[in-house]
Parts: sequence; C-alpha cells; structure tokens
Amino acid sequence: MAEAYIIDAVRTPRGIGKPGKGALSHLHPQHLAATVLAAIRDRNNLDTATVDDIVWSTSSQNGKQGGDLGRMAALSAGYDTKASGTTLDRFCGGGISSVNFAAASVMSGMEDCVIAGGTEMMSYTTAFAAEQANAGLPPRLMGSGHEALDELHPQSHQGVCGDAIATIEGISREALDALALVSQQRADRAIKEGRFDKSLVPVLNTDGTVALDREEFPRPETTAEGLAALKPSFTGLADFDLGGGFTFRKQVNRRYPDLEIQHFHHAGNSSGVVDGAAAILLTSKEYADKHGLKPRGRVVAYANIGDDPTLMLNAPVPAANKVLEKAGLTKDDIDVWEINEAFSVVAEKFIRDLDLDREKVNINGGSMALGHPIGATGSILIGTALDELERSGGRYGLVTMCAAGGMAPAIIIERL
Repeated sequence: MAEAYIIDAVRTPRGIGKPGKGALSHLHPQHLAATVLAAIRDRNNLDTATVDDIVWSTSSQNGKQGGDLGRMAALSAGYDTKASGTTLDRFCGGGISSVNFAAASVMSGMEDCVIAGGTEMMSYTTAFAAEQANAGLPPRLMGSGHEALDELHPQSHQGVCGDAIATIEGISREALDALALVSQQRADRAIKEGRFDKSLVPVLNTDGTVALDREEFPRPETTAEGLAALKPSFTGLADFDLGGGFTFRKQVNRRYPDLEIQHFHHAGNSSGVVDGAAAILLTSKEYADKHGLKPRGRVVAYANIGDDPTLMLNAPVPAANKVLEKAGLTKDDIDVWEINEAFSVVAEKFIRDLDLDREKVNINGGSMALGHPIGATGSILIGTALDELERSGGRYGLVTMCAAGGMAPAIIIERL
C-alpha cells in the first residue's frame, strides 16, 4: 500500500459565530474555504492542475453552505478547472473523514495529490437552523410522525446527551469545570507562545483589508469561580416540546427509563460556536519527490465506528481503540492526543476510560476555549496535532471526536 504524506496544514482563525458580531460573520462560507485553499497552494507552490480531487466537509449543507463547497471554493480560489471537488457530511466528524477519504485515495494508488478540509460558518447556520447547527440533527427526525424511527434509535440533543453521560458516569460539575479551565489556560499559553502561528492564515475582506488574523473566541480571563457561577444551559431545552409530546429528555428516557438527568454543562464547559475553515495537502511519495515537496507527516491508520445513538457522544473511546489496533500501536505510543471538546464530559470520559496522561491530551487547549466550527474542526485538530508533534519532537498523534448519530472517526498520524 502506498504512503499518504501530509505535506502541509493550514487554517483560519476562529471567529465568534454570532450573526453581525463575529469578525467573519459577514463573509460567505465559500470565501473562508477559498482562503485556506489559496494558502495551501501558495505556501507549497502547488500546480493546481495536478490536484486530483478536493474532499471537503461541511455539516449544515444548506443555503450558502450548500452547492459543493469543495468544488466551488476551489474555483473561487483560482484553482485550475482540472481540480475537481466534493463535499461530505459526517456531522462533527466530517473534518477527520475528509482527510481519511483523501488519504485512502492516495494510499490506494488511484490518486497522487488530494486536498482535504472543511468549513463551517455557524454565524450563518445558527440564523436559520439552531437545532441542526448545535445538535447535528435535523428536527424532522425527532418530531411527531416518526415514532417508529424514534422507537428504534431515539436520539436527543447533544447537550442533553452530555448531561446524561455525566450523570451515568458520576462525573461532577466540578470536574467538568476544572477541565474547561485547563482548556482556557492551555489555549492562552499556546497563543502567547505562538504555537498556532505555523498553520494560521489571516482571512481578508473582499477589499483586501484584514477581517481576522487571531483567535477571537478564547476567554483567558476565565476563573474557576466564574465557571461555577454559570447556569446549566440544557435544563429547559431538555423539556422543550418537539411536537406530539416528544422532548429531548423523553428521548433519553426511552432507552434509560430510570435515569434522572442532572444538568452540568453550560457555555463555559461546552464547545464554542464559531466560524472557521481548514485545509490539508496529502500526496503520494512519488508526487512529493517529483514536485520537490517535503512531507511533514504521514497517515498511519484511520478508522470509523458507531455507538449508542441515544447517548450519542461515547464513540471516541472505541474509535481510538480501533485505530490503535489497525496501526499496531498502543496508547503508550501516542505522544499527542486530540479529542474534540464538544462538551467537557466527552474529553473527561475519554481520558478516564483510556487512563491517559492528561499532559498529552489537548495540550494546546480545545474547543471549549477555541471553538468548534463543526465541519472544519477535525481538519483543524489534525493540523494542531502535527504542529505539536513538530514542536515537542513527538512521533505519533491520535485525533478523534464524537459525531451526531453516535459515531466517531479517528486517525493516527506520524511526524516525519
């Protein structure tokens, strides 16, 4: 099997995902995708006529985010028309899957140069579909008239699922807040030390002025006392009538009838709503040699797995175990772990279940501090892991994340 080399990884800063308030919110999603595609081309002197495909991830493919951003953004970035593109949706996991699919094309020997990545403009998607953007679930799957589907696989809101998991696992509000504080502190350190600078590219307005050249979401002033004072976010939502007497709480209780959900998650220990995009260039060894490209890493293995859709967020642990087995590695071989902080309980349970060294997990903070542009986050985390491996001299990085429907993709990369 051929090697899939990672040549480069770039991303935008993450802007606050509120209409009219975030620094990127006035831009078109295609503009963000074109920004990172142009950067990956220019940084590597890439002849775009030789790009076999562009595999893109966008979760909410509606309106401005519809119409195959992978292809349309490439054209907007000035790519040669020979560079085709496609767009996929695995909810939150799509940014990893786009890289996995690109790597598979190269490793199969069918393609030699593929760009993967993703875009999510949550300042746009929340304006027309807050339920879909935040939960990753179209409301049509949860309302009346779909009782048979709900009986088979009842699904709830991700925030309610996070609270349910914390209740089941006996993970306290204090533990969840403590991890959120660590995320803010690590992100603040990473920003001050320039750990993100290698991959970060500024987003320009259409007139050439700078729209955003730094992370907009982090709150370095966060304290334990401040987190403790925040009210849980999902108490009322859990009992919101979805139609026909359906509520998110009842969806969980269909499978877990005796569970009395305690509500621990809030704005401070949940992932931030932001705008962002990322791109990763993958090639074969032959392509890299021919075009004088120096690989920074390689894809060792990837995996996908499904888990209980009712609790929804628990697939990252089995995904990590599956990809480790495929790679012939153990957890002790991994120097950098990136587990998306969709909610604090996801990362906390991941660390506990795998008995990981916390100093190796989300070393530079996570989505609680930096934000989670759904379709782009996986690609961002792969780039973050590669940057950290280069900074620290580590060898292997493992990236995984939960996705709606109870799924998780995972990938292991090696620094070269």
